[in-house]
Amino acid sequence: MAKRIMSSRLLSLRPISSSSSTLNNNPTRHLLLPSTTVSPNLLTFKTLTAAATHDPTETKPKKKKKSSKKKAREAEAIKQQQVKEKRRTRSDKEYDDSHFPRLLEDNEDHVPVMLPEVLDVFASMSLRSFVDCTLGAAGHSSAVIKAHPELQCYVGMDVDPVAHAKAGPRLDDAISCANNPNLRAHLVLKNFRHLSSSIHDLHPGLSHSGVDAILMDLGMSSMQVNNPERGFSVIANGPLDMRMDPQASLTAQEILNSWPDSEVGRILRDYGEESNWYLLQNKIVQARLRGGLNSTSELRDLIENLTRRTRGGRQGWIKTATRVFQALRIAVNDELGTLEKSIHSCFTCLAPGGRLAIISFHSLEDRIVKQAFLNIIGRGDGDGEESSGYMEGSSKIRGDNGPKDAWIRQIVQGRNGTILTKRPVTPSEEEERLNRRSRSAKLRVIEKLR
Repeated sequence: MAKRIMSSRLLSLRPISSSSSTLNNNPTRHLLLPSTTVSPNLLTFKTLTAAATHDPTETKPKKKKKSSKKKAREAEAIKQQQVKEKRRTRSDKEYDDSHFPRLLEDNEDHVPVMLPEVLDVFASMSLRSFVDCTLGAAGHSSAVIKAHPELQCYVGMDVDPVAHAKAGPRLDDAISCANNPNLRAHLVLKNFRHLSSSIHDLHPGLSHSGVDAILMDLGMSSMQVNNPERGFSVIANGPLDMRMDPQASLTAQEILNSWPDSEVGRILRDYGEESNWYLLQNKIVQARLRGGLNSTSELRDLIENLTRRTRGGRQGWIKTATRVFQALRIAVNDELGTLEKSIHSCFTCLAPGGRLAIISFHSLEDRIVKQAFLNIIGRGDGDGEESSGYMEGSSKIRGDNGPKDAWIRQIVQGRNGTILTKRPVTPSEEEERLNRRSRSAKLRVIEKLR
């Protein structure tokens, strides 16, 4: 009936009769449709409610509503990002790969992280001596040597012989490009915890006068990650090794298969900051009854099977595996203990006015660096956020250093030195986009009192 009425030709319109007044009081919305006057028995107007025109067979597409849990997760992620931005200084340096064209041509090589920012740290200084505590592929060292032709003594330290083999030719090229015949370069196959004794053995005079600049670039190099035989890669299969020093005795396989289960759990909890550590600990102990874990793929499969059941999704198990591998690597190489002891030793080796720059890659490292810097300047009882010694601007350090120290935003002064990065400097957005391994990097710098 409704279709016939809708398609009819409009012949006449008459007011609604008084009998329809009751309809006006109905809160339901009414539609007035014209009708023909073919028969006097038919009403001139047919009043149809919206409900009468609804076809029950039609189904409207329902809008997907975000669950309250998903909304809460998104809100928490935004909040964490805002807090993260407040606690760091985002670098505004342009990402320039012209400093290391040869490094980019070889996928196995390590691209130096935050290279423009590191060069800025030492740009205002006249460097006579420079120590790179983590030589790697010599990306940072080569750039510093080229930028400072006045350099007289260079020391590169690394416990990995592969790094020395890669770095040697590149350092030779850098010295040749700098046209600096007076530069004496030394490569030391030791961990940076031996810095003080190594400097004394190589250059007794330098041990007395102090080093002008020291750099520590923590974490793994791409050379190590990309070599499956080293056992650092989550994706590629290899032995459960994870030793930075191939001559060291302790491996990840020994920890997983023979250490007390409580100690394995502590490593996962404290060094990996893994919330699922107890379940992982139990699975690792159960694997020992079946012959133990002997390869990175076996460990990865264990993590994947457990995480897919508890959290679901590929991204979840990869993040968990990354944390587990990090925890084992830290334990195998005693990274945190070595770092904590070496920061004070490095600062002691600095000359008056010398600078120590440290790039960290996870919160455990950054926390140690931050607290060690505060302890060094005698401010270990606080974080420097609200303190009388807090000052802003590079002009407050030692006179006006000019535009070369324009990168300095906020400083914290103390008895023995000045922290030049109240908040850590992080890579530019462009560098994070082009070099994903730089995303977690944080640069902190301290200057020794003159």
